[in-house]
Amino acid sequence: MEKIIVGVDAGTTAVKAVAFNLNGEILNAAHRSVPVNYGRRGEAEQDLNQIWEAVADALAELTSKTGDHEIVGVGLTGQGDGAWLLDKEHKPLRPAAIWMDGRAGKRVAQWQQDGRAQRVLEVTGTTIFPALVPILLDEFEAEQPGFLAQIGTLFHCKDWIRYNLTGELATDYTEASRSFFNVVTGEGHDAQLAADLGLDSVLSTLPKILAADESGGTVTPQAAERTGLPAGIPVSVGMIDVAITGPGLGAIKDGDSWLILGTTGFIGTLLPSVAQRHSELSMVLATGRGHQVLEFLPPMTGTPNLDWIRRTLAFADWDVAEAEARSVRPGSGGVVYLPYASPGGERAPFLDPNASASWLGMSVSTTPAEILRSVYEGVSFSLVECAEVLKITGDLVVSGGGFRSDLICEILADTTGQRVVRQAAPEAGARGAATLALVACGEAADLETAAEMMVTSVSSYEPNPVNHEVYRKAYDVYRLSRDAIRPAWAAMREMRALSGAEEAAE
Repeated sequence: MEKIIVGVDAGTTAVKAVAFNLNGEILNAAHRSVPVNYGRRGEAEQDLNQIWEAVADALAELTSKTGDHEIVGVGLTGQGDGAWLLDKEHKPLRPAAIWMDGRAGKRVAQWQQDGRAQRVLEVTGTTIFPALVPILLDEFEAEQPGFLAQIGTLFHCKDWIRYNLTGELATDYTEASRSFFNVVTGEGHDAQLAADLGLDSVLSTLPKILAADESGGTVTPQAAERTGLPAGIPVSVGMIDVAITGPGLGAIKDGDSWLILGTTGFIGTLLPSVAQRHSELSMVLATGRGHQVLEFLPPMTGTPNLDWIRRTLAFADWDVAEAEARSVRPGSGGVVYLPYASPGGERAPFLDPNASASWLGMSVSTTPAEILRSVYEGVSFSLVECAEVLKITGDLVVSGGGFRSDLICEILADTTGQRVVRQAAPEAGARGAATLALVACGEAADLETAAEMMVTSVSSYEPNPVNHEVYRKAYDVYRLSRDAIRPAWAAMREMRALSGAEEAAE
């Protein structure tokens, strides 16, 4: 029987299970949509049990298609950040407040003023934002005194899935870096940081940290019955989604960089140590491979902008929408779109929980096609700005659902003047998870070998010199407009809250 490896990618709005052969070819895939529940105070939540059931259903569908193939291992990844909390009985304590959650925006300002934000940066290399787990824990305790004492395990999305598959409580270095792990020393969680944040009681709830490519347990008989996976096969520890895409793209060495455009954006580069980071505005994750870190910027200006404008302008499908956007010349007739549409504001390359989306430069002659194209350009410009901050040179290696758009790839190439390289096969996140699983189940001796086994073909986009001149000017206007309107964002947020209160009163 041909051996196959399964990669599971639990994203924000959909979970996917993908079967690969040991040459990296996709054999089958299954996915399930998962809802996000939004609240008036900026809440963005998901039900942990609903997430697990969606993954289990996707795996059951996938395994029903495997035929005579032998599944030898499972790899996991999932959305990062937010608070995924279990009680003392290892049951969900509350709905997960996910990475988009913005309820703690005012608390971010407090931490910046009282020095706690600086302490987080010094130890974890992370710039705080509303959905960072220490911020959320402080928020929950303020709302409900005694809440922290109810926590049994401080978990993460992919760790919750692994627990349901294996019954084991564990996490990896990338996820640990989002709470109290000291990325400077690499020697584990920093008890003094937890004490400085008033969260020292949480230290006992943190799961053990394992290497991402080792086994985090084996599939239990109960999970096997639910999913169709063979009982006893290894489930790798895995990584946070933005980090695991690197192995899926073959990016594992110091100096390798990549970009993701999905529900959120990501621009990252691997460095030999945190001392080489390019900006204090960035975030840093320990990879667990010596002192290597992943420095990255995660703008919240992702594909929801494109989904929203497509629905608003009532385009039937993406091909029709992109064709309409292409009917307009670069620069969108002078229309500038600021893509800060997330309820949580923005976190890269600047932090502002009040950031808001808007159009500028419009007139009565502005066409729907210009409005549409400006959204494609605004999302692209956000990525360009982050790539400049991280000083990424050479080819721009890209992945994620948003980069299936040829237009996005072209705008990125034309604005930066750099070639854009896109992996031809989809599902880089699941591919990265499967790459780590190859090591965990013993089919690959090390990560380098596994990455070579899973490599796939690419397509490239060369910059257009004429468009480059137009886009550099449009990009400058984008930044100038953003900086000009930024002082009004806090008042805009207040207006939004007032409008909501008035609506509720009616």
